[in-house]
Amino acid sequence: MQNLPRSAILSTLGRLSVVSLQSKPISTTPVPTHQHIAHLILEQKSSSQALQTFRWASKLPNFIHNQSTYRALIHKLCSFRRFETVKEVLDEMPSSIGSPPDESIFVTIVRGLGRARMVRQVIKVLDLVTKFGMNPSVKLFNSILDVLVKEDIDLAREFYRKKMMMKGVSGDDYTFGILMKGLCLTNRIGDAFKLLQVMKSRGKTPNTVIYNTIIHALCKNGKVGRARSLMNEMVEPSDVTFNVLISAYCQEDNLVQALVLLEKSFSMGFVPDVVTATKVVGILCKEGRVTEAVEVLDRVESRGGVVDVVAHNTLIKGFCMLRKTKVGHRILKDMEMKGCLPNLDTYNILVSGYCDSGMLDSAMDLFHDMKTDGISWNFMTYDTLIRGLCSGGRMEDGFKILELMEESKGGAGGRISPYNSIIYGLYKTNQFEEAVEFLTKMERLFPRAVDRSLRILGFCNEGNIGEAKRVYDQMIEEGGVPSVLVYVCLIQGFCQEGNVREAFELINEMVDHGYFPIASTFNALISAFCRQGKVGSALKLMEDMVGRGCLPDMGSYSPILDALCNKGGSQKAVKLFLQMVEKGILPDYLTWNSMLLGLTQETVWVGGKNLVHVNNLLYSILES
Repeated sequence: MQNLPRSAILSTLGRLSVVSLQSKPISTTPVPTHQHIAHLILEQKSSSQALQTFRWASKLPNFIHNQSTYRALIHKLCSFRRFETVKEVLDEMPSSIGSPPDESIFVTIVRGLGRARMVRQVIKVLDLVTKFGMNPSVKLFNSILDVLVKEDIDLAREFYRKKMMMKGVSGDDYTFGILMKGLCLTNRIGDAFKLLQVMKSRGKTPNTVIYNTIIHALCKNGKVGRARSLMNEMVEPSDVTFNVLISAYCQEDNLVQALVLLEKSFSMGFVPDVVTATKVVGILCKEGRVTEAVEVLDRVESRGGVVDVVAHNTLIKGFCMLRKTKVGHRILKDMEMKGCLPNLDTYNILVSGYCDSGMLDSAMDLFHDMKTDGISWNFMTYDTLIRGLCSGGRMEDGFKILELMEESKGGAGGRISPYNSIIYGLYKTNQFEEAVEFLTKMERLFPRAVDRSLRILGFCNEGNIGEAKRVYDQMIEEGGVPSVLVYVCLIQGFCQEGNVREAFELINEMVDHGYFPIASTFNALISAFCRQGKVGSALKLMEDMVGRGCLPDMGSYSPILDALCNKGGSQKAVKLFLQMVEKGILPDYLTWNSMLLGLTQETVWVGGKNLVHVNNLLYSILES
């Protein structure tokens, strides 16, 4: 007992209530149970300490080791790769306890060798079993097969053929399940189906686990239809079967089939797990069918299923996408009442929803509520709100939130998007000089991005659009995120050169980054079209502006009117002019001049008819 580690002695004292550690045992001292000793061995921090504890227990009065204490020692020795010592311990068992190692000990050795990735040695465990005059059990074969499958499926199949089948061991459901798992993990779907046929030919009915394994593999490989057909062969599909197939249909955006299977699972008494239910809710929300999404979650809950915060967040996001953010906010309240606490993502989704709906006061209120509710703001919160406020023209509030973000622990974390949102807000309010000034001040935080941006602006001002585009491409290749100023300057530069196609591509990129052009940017394109004589394209672009919520101004109408008048299209020009005036846009001197020149050059007038026609048109313009 002198060799027993101090920690082991103290632990044993506490567990066994030993009142004395004298050399002579006291008759009242309780004999420790095998469970106590096994647990004590497993608690040791090294293999040598485990071995010392085992030897110490051997000397305890009236205590004899059994299979469970030997198994504990062998498990610990395997954990430290003391496999030679394991063999020595095995050899002493028959004389020590009067019986050879049992099945569970050999399974422990197999798993230990598996964890050590000593695959070839795993197979040799069968020789150990034979050495003790025993026949390997199906459970031991399955344990070996399970280790081999994880390392080398071909080796596992060879083991099954040569070591099992050739010796008359066909295996059980676990055997085929292990082989099926190995084949499916390595995407050998064809071989998996062959194995399925082998089972059937031997009169074995594949169980649910085996079917689910191959169904999952088929779905993972995009063969959902075939997986669905396989489900029809099953005697008793399980909840896992439905979860796998419903999730696969959702992955393919096949909402119809996902809902059909969901309904079938409910009718058979199954309840989808929370991950599957969330996927169904997500695809319904994507299609705008939020009412049905609510019903799905209600049915899951009413049948005892779990609906977590992620599922609720998915539903809230669906309502926000439909600009029904207030309904989403009510779901947050319902969550709290049911004991499902909203998290940071819940609030961020709602803040984003309110911003996208233009409900900036509500977004600000929710932002402040987060602090009251113990939810800490993160970068996403700041970034979303700054973008929403700046896009909505509330620059003062945007600057305040930016300041809060900079004072926070993480700050922007080297991310430029909130600062680009400020520039976008200044651009939308036509504060171009202020936007350039703010960009310049950003140099301390984002030196490379600001350097690239200012160089692009400089080249555009010099009319060197080719060099400006080269720097822009370099910026994109480096992973930079251009501000709206970069896009606007490049678009105007290409328009001045008459390269409308390149300008259009940049506008599309600009919109993809969330920067919607204001009238002055569209006007550059309209002017370029008009200079090229493409008045129809200019008119179509102006219609597109209006469709996107951007109101044309004098700069939009003027080049089109001028082009129409110069091309002899005065009648169309007058119609467009009246439309412009009706919208409250007053013509400037140049526009008046273009109209008058166009009217005086009317072919009707030149043809010798009187001036009544021109006078009537001018009168109607002046009257309007």
